[in-house]
Amino acid sequence: MKTLFWDSLDENGQPYRFGDKRLRWGSPAYILEPGDPEYPYEDFPPHSQPKRKRTMTNQAYYPTRQADQIVWLENFRNKIAAYAATLGLTTEQVDALTAKCRWLIYILGSWLPAERAYNLACTQASKTAQTGAAGPFALPVFVPPALPAGVTVQDAGALTYIFDKIAEIKESDNCGEALCADLRIHGPVAGAPDYAILAPKLTLKISGNKVELGWGWEGYAKFLDQCELQVDRGTGWQILTFDTTPGYTDSTPFPATLTQWKYRGIYRVDDEQVGQWSAEVSIAIGG
Repeated sequence: MKTLFWDSLDENGQPYRFGDKRLRWGSPAYILEPGDPEYPYEDFPPHSQPKRKRTMTNQAYYPTRQADQIVWLENFRNKIAAYAATLGLTTEQVDALTAKCRWLIYILGSWLPAERAYNLACTQASKTAQTGAAGPFALPVFVPPALPAGVTVQDAGALTYIFDKIAEIKESDNCGEALCADLRIHGPVAGAPDYAILAPKLTLKISGNKVELGWGWEGYAKFLDQCELQVDRGTGWQILTFDTTPGYTDSTPFPATLTQWKYRGIYRVDDEQVGQWSAEVSIAIGG
C-alpha cells in the first residue's frame, strides 16, 4: 500500500478517481498495490498496469543554467526560419517552433523571476503579519508580467515539442555540422543507464505500525517502468509489490515477537527485470 496526499497522481500522471477500486479513504488515505490484501487483481493485473509515460530525454546541447537556456532559445528562434527550406520545414512548423521559443523565453526570463520575487514577498509578509510593528498591513498580490508583443500562451510541453522537432531535423541529410553548430543543436542525447551497475537504493523507517520503504529512479525514470520489491519475513524472499511510484508502505501487521524483516528491489522494463538487485536492507519490528 502507498499513502496518498492531496496532490498525489496515478501511474499515468493524472489525479486519482473516486471510482478506483484500489483507493481506501481515511486518515491517512492510501492506495492498494499488488501484494496487498484486498488488491483488485481482476481490475488491475500487476503486469498489465499502464506503462509510465516516457518523456523526451534531456539533450546535451541544451544548457543547464536558466540564463543560458534563454540565450539558447533566442538563438534557435532567430535562426530556424533561415534553414526552413534546407530542412524541409513548413511555415506552420517554423511558426510553431518560434512561438514556443518566445513563450519559454517569457516564462524563464520574466514570469519565473517575478514569481520568485512574489514568493519572497509572501515570506516577508508572513513575518510582518506575525511580529511586525503595529500599523496598516496588506497582503502582497502577484501580478504576472504582461506578455510581450508577439508572445502567445502555448500548450504544456513546449520544450519537449522543440526537442522532438530537433530530433527529426537531425535525421535530415541536409543537417550538417555547420548547421547544427549555428543552431546550437550539436550534441548527443543523454545516455541510457548502465544496467550492469544500475540498482535501486532502498531506505527503511517505521511509521506507527507500518514500514515505510523508500526508493527512487536514481535519475533514470525515463528509461524504467517499475521497481519490483521483495520481502523476507523469515521464510524466504517473496514478491511484495511492483511499484510505479517511488516510496511504498508495507502495512503487514507486526508480529508479537521481535523479528527482522529484510527488503530488496530491482527495476523492471517491459515486465522484465533489468539491472542489479539493490543492497538488502533490514529493520527490526514487533516485540
